[in-house]
Amino acid sequence: MSVETQKETLGFQTEVKQLLHLMIHSLYSNKEIFLRELISNASDAVDKLRFEALAKPELLEGGAELKIRVSFDKEAGTVTLEDNGIGMSREETIAHLGTIAKSGTADFLKNLSGDQKKDSHLIGQFGVGFYSAFIVADKVEVFTRRAGLSATEGVHWASKGEGEFEIATLDKPERGTRIVLHLKKGEEEFADGWRLRNIIKKYSDHIALPIELPKEFHGEEKDKPTEPEWETVNRASALWTRPRTEVKDEEYQEFYKHVAHDFENPLSWSHNKVEGKLEYTSLLYVPGRAPFDLYQRDASKGLKLYVQRVFIMDQADEFLPLYLRFIKGVVDSNDLSLNVSREILQKDPVIDSMKSALTKRVLDMLEKLSKDKPEDYKKFWKNFGQVLKEGPAEDFANKEKIAGLLRFASTSSEGGEQSVALADYLGRVKEGQDKIYYLTGESFAQIKNSPHLEVFRKKGIEVLLLTDRIDEWLMSYLTEFDGKHFVDVARGDLDLGKLDSEEDKKAQEEVAKAKEGLIERLKGALGEQVAEVRVSHRLTDSPAILAIGEQDLGLQMRQILEASGQKVPESKPIFEFNPSHPLIERLDGEPDEDRFADLSHILFDQAALAAGDSLKDPAAYVQRLNKLLVELSA
Repeated sequence: MSVETQKETLGFQTEVKQLLHLMIHSLYSNKEIFLRELISNASDAVDKLRFEALAKPELLEGGAELKIRVSFDKEAGTVTLEDNGIGMSREETIAHLGTIAKSGTADFLKNLSGDQKKDSHLIGQFGVGFYSAFIVADKVEVFTRRAGLSATEGVHWASKGEGEFEIATLDKPERGTRIVLHLKKGEEEFADGWRLRNIIKKYSDHIALPIELPKEFHGEEKDKPTEPEWETVNRASALWTRPRTEVKDEEYQEFYKHVAHDFENPLSWSHNKVEGKLEYTSLLYVPGRAPFDLYQRDASKGLKLYVQRVFIMDQADEFLPLYLRFIKGVVDSNDLSLNVSREILQKDPVIDSMKSALTKRVLDMLEKLSKDKPEDYKKFWKNFGQVLKEGPAEDFANKEKIAGLLRFASTSSEGGEQSVALADYLGRVKEGQDKIYYLTGESFAQIKNSPHLEVFRKKGIEVLLLTDRIDEWLMSYLTEFDGKHFVDVARGDLDLGKLDSEEDKKAQEEVAKAKEGLIERLKGALGEQVAEVRVSHRLTDSPAILAIGEQDLGLQMRQILEASGQKVPESKPIFEFNPSHPLIERLDGEPDEDRFADLSHILFDQAALAAGDSLKDPAAYVQRLNKLLVELSA
């Protein structure tokens, strides 16, 4: 190796220092995964070279046989991994090995708790493969040169993982990257051919290019060749091209970890080959946990795209709708051009057909998971339920299918768990019930005792309780399921249809007529605060509630818009009172109009608080209440 030039010492980005600290202090209980991560990175580097060489064949530099080599030196205590992929320039080496250029890095690091077991899951979500080398090594060296650059533009990077790294320029005749791990004391087990072979077979058998180890000789020393002979130790064929019957579950799971850069097994997968008008193979996975950047709009999403087994791009997001952005996997098409670009993908009608079919396949996979493995579906729902709720607005064609996958809390739920499927709800409806009733609010604790539910409790009717921030927006698109319309129990003039007998309806009309005088007095007292005053059919125990107009924004949606600084359309609630409640009877008999007004405002403000709203004039409420208390104690 020639003399190094342009040598300098640089500091790691703060986030990298934190990650290295976790790695060096044995974050992973399963240390051998360092090799899987480095092989996975090498495989990506070869894929990128193969893709760039489609347009620039000269990047292959006469060496089109692409491979990864793993070797070791017991005496020196090193493990070396080499690929002849795309390699890195000096700038790329500093960027890739000295910083973490991922959106949301700061948020990710805030979540690190110091609890090694919990943090290992987060590291897995973040996918910092290269730094896993420091689990077993106290010094790591990287020798690399980007394909297309001259031999004199090689790069040597070295670090002991202590906050800084050295980088220098050197001669490197061959393109690609060589990583040398100087093993820590006590990690010598990895400088062993049998151990490395087993790790590669266990984790990287699916890698679609040869992974070679030096061939071992057990005879006389004189029989050993001077130059090592290399043998391929993995299957070296693309896993998705093999028949499903020949692929073991463990192989599917390891391929998922490679393609998703995850450390946990997936919950489910679907491997499918389509032949006919379109020809493509897909291998789709449902992850076991949500990535930390799931809700960031610029987060990585999409499938790995191959054309005729040639890697084209990572994160091809044109094949699945945004509400399925958590799905990982591979799609390999025979119908697309090898020089396909993102612009072409956005316009190609073939993509629309594939997207439609792949979307249905994912929804079928989720439906199967919910039926066959309900406990795993609970995990899925906890991680990805709010994302799936974006579906009815985005995917009209599959609205009913998506709705069947949604889960809600209800008045029959224990502790607010979102476990009720709409099909389960319909299986329990009362005779004559032709609606699906729901109520939205800030939390389960807040709405489970809402006055809006009183008549439903009395009649034994189940109501869905929706507390996610997205729920009111969701219900503006999800208007019916299995032919039954959704009804917000806090909105409009509640009509229970056949659940109310003719006698009930007649009695309600008579009461409303009898209380016309009280209605007019309340309208006069509350004035511009209300859109309407009427007798309530919803209440059995509370004196009054505020209902929302049919076309008005609900409280949840109003609060979201206000928090984001958007202008909220003006709307007034409907004041409903319970004519048989003692407070209302007392109010009806109050001769003093000033006192009547004070009591009316107190009831209005109490109804607002019960609905989870904030008071527009809390001081006035307190003054009126204190005045009343003084009178009562006099």
